[in-house]
Amino acid sequence: MEKNNSFNFTAKSENELQSSFNGDMGLGVNDRRFAFSRQASFQQYQEPWTPVSNNLNDSLAGRPFLSRSVSSIDIPLPEAYAAEENVKFFGVGEVSDQKLSVSLLVGSVLRIMSSGSRYMKRLFMLISLNVAYSTTELCIGLLTGRVGLVSDAFHLTFGCGLLTFSLFAMAASRGKPDGIYTYGYKRLEVLSAFTNALFLLFMSFSLAVEALHAFIEDESEHKHYLIVSAVTNLLVNLIGVWFFRNYARINLTYRKAEDMNYHSVFLHVLADSIRSAGLILASWLLSLGFQNAEVLCLGLVSVTVFMLVMPLFKAAGGILLQMAPPSVPPSALSKCLRQISALEDVSEVSQARFWELVPGYVVGSLSIQVKKGSDDRSILQYVHGLYHELGVQDLTVQTVDI
Repeated sequence: MEKNNSFNFTAKSENELQSSFNGDMGLGVNDRRFAFSRQASFQQYQEPWTPVSNNLNDSLAGRPFLSRSVSSIDIPLPEAYAAEENVKFFGVGEVSDQKLSVSLLVGSVLRIMSSGSRYMKRLFMLISLNVAYSTTELCIGLLTGRVGLVSDAFHLTFGCGLLTFSLFAMAASRGKPDGIYTYGYKRLEVLSAFTNALFLLFMSFSLAVEALHAFIEDESEHKHYLIVSAVTNLLVNLIGVWFFRNYARINLTYRKAEDMNYHSVFLHVLADSIRSAGLILASWLLSLGFQNAEVLCLGLVSVTVFMLVMPLFKAAGGILLQMAPPSVPPSALSKCLRQISALEDVSEVSQARFWELVPGYVVGSLSIQVKKGSDDRSILQYVHGLYHELGVQDLTVQTVDI
């Protein structure tokens, strides 16, 4: 790799100062982690502005100035970033200082929905059905004074909120990388899948607590479930199951971030369907005189939901925690490190980190210490080719001369 000589100084005192600084910090002269000029003086004038002189001779003559010269890059204010993002997301030419109106927000949502995928439109229809049903159930529960209906309505409302977040993630993930989110917005779908999985695990735990409560108390005091409410809820959720039936496999292989989000939506409506079916079955068994029917049905539903959701929870959580990619065997990564360390011009390989940004996109970084005067270009080409064969799409390599 060709070395840059733009930071070499002809003055003897500057070279001595730089060598002294590197020796104190334990760094070599050719260490590329500090590829910037270090000036002799860090004193400032008493005036609050930065001097504009960049002449090295002026500094050596006893005219101190700041080590950072005046830059021609103007850093915009945070408001400018926000305005730019609003223009890109909402598709408007100008954005005023006032908050975006509700009509503009609704218009942007309708525009995204009209140009969205088939699954986005299906999810929007499913959310609309659930909102209509939960609103009706809440009104009936408040008018009749039945706490069970009100509680179920709030449960459905919270579920609609999670489905709405999934819809938002589908729409926002279509945005391209920018200056703020340099990797793009695809990880929103992973976050949405993790949120849905966390909610379903909480629902499984609550069903287990409810089954334990029914076992402790006298079951004969419990009223039978409202069959009409459970059947209606089951029918609405079965529509969602039909919409996302292509993601019905439990141990689904996630090749893209969309697969993980769609699978989480399917598991959400499937778990609600199993819950409604369990309530209907418990009510029917109680009417036939079976003892502990409620405990049995709620316990089975709790275990089933937990087993269905746990693989998704582990996969989404592993990506968010930047665990080692499951698509690349650890033995293959260790073999690559041994091959790189065996090169003649390589002294040490350290800080090797590999993770999945989103499903199907592996990112990695490592640091290589090379011998002074070696050809960096050939080493970098070899390393990139080695990891590219393993499926690492984005690799950052730092080389340090010793």
